[in-house]
Amino acid sequence: MIYDYLIVGAGLFGSVFAYEAKKRGKKCLVIDRRDHIGGNAYTRKIEGINVHKYGPHIFHTSKEEIWKYINKFAAFNNFINSPIAVYKDEIYNLPFNMNTFNKMWGVRTPKEAQEKILSQIADLNIVEPGNLEEQALALVGPDIYNTLIKGYTEKQWGKACTDLPASIIKRLPVRFTYNNNYFNDYYQGIPIGGYTQIFESLLKDVEVKLQVDYKKFIANTHDSFRKIIYTGAIDEFYEYKFGRLEYRSLKFVEEIVQCDNFQGNAVVNYTDKGIPYTRIIEHKHFEYGKQPVTIITYEYPIDPKDTNELYYPMNDYINNELYKKYQELALKDKNIIFNGRLGSYKYYNMDNVIEEALKISEIELSK
Repeated sequence: MIYDYLIVGAGLFGSVFAYEAKKRGKKCLVIDRRDHIGGNAYTRKIEGINVHKYGPHIFHTSKEEIWKYINKFAAFNNFINSPIAVYKDEIYNLPFNMNTFNKMWGVRTPKEAQEKILSQIADLNIVEPGNLEEQALALVGPDIYNTLIKGYTEKQWGKACTDLPASIIKRLPVRFTYNNNYFNDYYQGIPIGGYTQIFESLLKDVEVKLQVDYKKFIANTHDSFRKIIYTGAIDEFYEYKFGRLEYRSLKFVEEIVQCDNFQGNAVVNYTDKGIPYTRIIEHKHFEYGKQPVTIITYEYPIDPKDTNELYYPMNDYINNELYKKYQELALKDKNIIFNGRLGSYKYYNMDNVIEEALKISEIELSK
């Protein structure tokens, strides 16, 4: 049998592309090395609670067309991500806002908070931040940096903040309002009933094979596909010809707790470097659950070599330059399209992945 597309990866990019291709009458086969569809957004119901098996996924976007698109496949609630941070038994609101500044310094007005931060950064003389530490200090000063950023970040990335690019910390919002909403996006929420239903709808009429290794599979079937959509790691595809791209990974330790409310919030970060995990997730709070038990997940950052699972691309100068070599190689291969977080070595949010999948499918399927 001849397929129009082999889609490697049943995550968000691959599933959206498969759905769009199927609509246009294309014959697709989706394969994935895991035993389930949904990629890192996969959720599984345990004790009546939809558990985010690979860490919390809060859908957020300011693009109305993307919001309307994803809502075709599931109804969303109005969950707002308002994480809190714990440092040496003190609790602080995230993102950095007036609640954070009040707890840190006792200030009450935006003017007082701004003056406090300016007084802390005045003597640092950081004009052009050259690394994450300098960027953070220039943004919020040493008190917040040392309490809420340094330990968490060094755990997460496995490197000193002075060895990390400044770009990483630019993702963190700072507000001079009493607003604990982590995201600025107009549309936010969690699919009622979990994410897996979305992928089931996207792939409903598409052939899917799970627990399939691409290299072994393609060795005997390479003549069966006109084109390949590849969402795995691009350096792995090319057998690390130029070296390995760096990532950080995670270990998830799940626990059923015999109480109805463990921590009172969906996401609690632990910013003290002496605590080995970065955060605890309590899944029922994503959907305002009333179950008599609760399920929590401890997130431990680890080196990918210990799990073979890749999560966060290390987008510093060295790795980005290395990726360009693989990208140049990929551009010469006209029968393969690389995309998704691993295929394009980018820290995509979910709305970015959908937007990219729709853009690529429009270009590709219009030929």
